Amino acid sequence: MKLFKVLAGYLTRWLSHNVQKKHTPLCDFERIRHEVKPCDVLLLEGRTRVSQVIKQMTQSPWSHAMLYIGRIHDIEDEQVRLRISESYDGAPDEQLIIESELGVGTAIRPLSAYEGEHLRICRPKGLSYPDSQKALHYAVSRLGMDYNVRQILDLARFFFPYAFLPKRFGSSLFHHAPGQETKTVCSTMIAEAFSFIQFPILPLVKQSSESSVQLFQRNPKLCTPSDFDYSPYFQIIKYPFLDYAHHSDYRLLPWHGHGILEGKEADIYMSSLQMQQLQEDGLPSHPINEEIENTPDQQGPIH
Repeated sequence: MKLFKVLAGYLTRWLSHNVQKKHTPLCDFERIRHEVKPCDVLLLEGRTRVSQVIKQMTQSPWSHAMLYIGRIHDIEDEQVRLRISESYDGAPDEQLIIESELGVGTAIRPLSAYEGEHLRICRPKGLSYPDSQKALHYAVSRLGMDYNVRQILDLARFFFPYAFLPKRFGSSLFHHAPGQETKTVCSTMIAEAFSFIQFPILPLVKQSSESSVQLFQRNPKLCTPSDFDYSPYFQIIKYPFLDYAHHSDYRLLPWHGHGILEGKEADIYMSSLQMQQLQEDGLPSHPINEEIENTPDQQGPIH
């Protein structure tokens, strides 16, 4: 048993290690920090090994999801405020999120911990204030739960033929009802919080008759971070690091300079010289306006 814990600890540290360097982010963190609202879902493009696995499994850039809580004094329920205070001893005016993280479990963190990362806001459309407080109450009740590494492996199994794995290694996703396990993952915890208030993410829509429609919530254990991005019930809010709306014209963005692409970047992105060459190769031999003016009348005389 002790050996298993040692191996599990080593695996967790290995999976949690950042394998990608931190670059200039694609989003404006200051705008996100000012615009985010309680019960918004924040998506993260992670840089760890487990993030790469999740992104490959889901064919999405998003590997992690967090639920924004707000500041402690934003919470209406006194018991919820007390529970948060027991788990987080930072400044009372700190903006907080709740998340389930590998090696940590479900915990409270300051939003500032993700400054410099690529984030996106997914806002539940039309969510009422009382329901947002209920969802936060549910999420906070999950504090202290361990991260379910097995569930990540179970989700991966859905991408392979069943015969690929021995039967004894079959999925355990449905062995317990939603919300009754002592382990969770980031998306599951958040999906359960929204299911608790009957807010849809990617439900099954069944029409039993011409006028009767029923929704079925997806099992929260099958929820991935990208589901909040795909869901028609969540508004996607983006604040790019360089917003051309502030420049008044996207053509004024700083495409040109002396920056150098390093390593694999040159295989993915184009340098300023390559962009210039593309523009030169794409130019017509004669100006478009001149071609239009010199085009003969194709209709000809009417007989």
